[in-house]
Amino acid sequence: MCRRAKTLTLTAEERHQLTQIDERGSDWRKRRRARTVLLLDEGRSLDGVALQQKIHKETVANHRDAWLSRRFDGLCDRSRSGAPRKLSTTHKQLLCAWAKEEACTAPQLRSRLSAEQGVQVSVWLVQSTLKEKGYVWKRTRHSLRKKRDEAKFREAQAEIEELVEKTKLGEVTLAYVDEAGFAQAHPNRSAWTETGEVHLITAERGKRLNVLAALISTGALFTAKFWETTTAALFGGFLGLLLESVGRPLTVILDNASIHKAKELQPLLAFLKRKGLTLLFLPPYSPELNRIEKLWHKMKYEWMAFKARNSATLEADVDTILDGFGSDYRMTFF
Repeated sequence: MCRRAKTLTLTAEERHQLTQIDERGSDWRKRRRARTVLLLDEGRSLDGVALQQKIHKETVANHRDAWLSRRFDGLCDRSRSGAPRKLSTTHKQLLCAWAKEEACTAPQLRSRLSAEQGVQVSVWLVQSTLKEKGYVWKRTRHSLRKKRDEAKFREAQAEIEELVEKTKLGEVTLAYVDEAGFAQAHPNRSAWTETGEVHLITAERGKRLNVLAALISTGALFTAKFWETTTAALFGGFLGLLLESVGRPLTVILDNASIHKAKELQPLLAFLKRKGLTLLFLPPYSPELNRIEKLWHKMKYEWMAFKARNSATLEADVDTILDGFGSDYRMTFF
């Protein structure tokens, strides 16, 4: 025989608020408890409500009693004592600071926490704490930032930003210049791979195709290709052809490679300077200030397919991208 519930008497306002919680509440527990109270208010039995909501009859009784004693507060969980937290705010801050200063694994961080703070926790807790603070497990990278002069880097950055603004006003023409080598063995990259399998291509061996390029503020890309080593003489000739192609005074941003400052190149550079060429050399270890570095990355890791090539197919694929730059292959100057 079904037991009748204790009498619930809801006001119109309580019934309205409970209906709103049941229909739109963000906490599923409060929604279920509000629905329980509403069903009991209709005069349904504990067994009937438990069957409809697919919960235990004692749970229905507990929800009813919580409502009778605390009304809307009874829809919420009371705070529970539980075990004390093993990691304090200070411990979490230390874990983040250690992870930031050094590439440590979770077991290493746990050991350091134990040695320096006397706190014993699981590797899982260390991992979950770092994830909670926005840290992810990912590959490290080599960087030249710690070697560079930060003051000179910022000074060059500001100078380039000023030049870029002048190009937008048509006051100067600017070009980023650099050289890159393309090997027949395509550089490795990440790829979606079936578990237990590996993306494999034939490791072709052969000469590298070297490309000199200038990314010009007009939107054009001026290039030259060589199957031999790029020398100071080749670079000097490239600058002369570049200046002739632009047809107006030109400022070139480039790094401090030896071929850019070779002694035998100085007479030609002096001549080109009189013709309107200005060279702006970047501080050491500042590749991110040279916009054309982005072009090389996109060519090697996005635009060129991950496949085996011989010398002919390598040159053809590079030509396809260089010839199609600005139409099929796009990258903004700024």
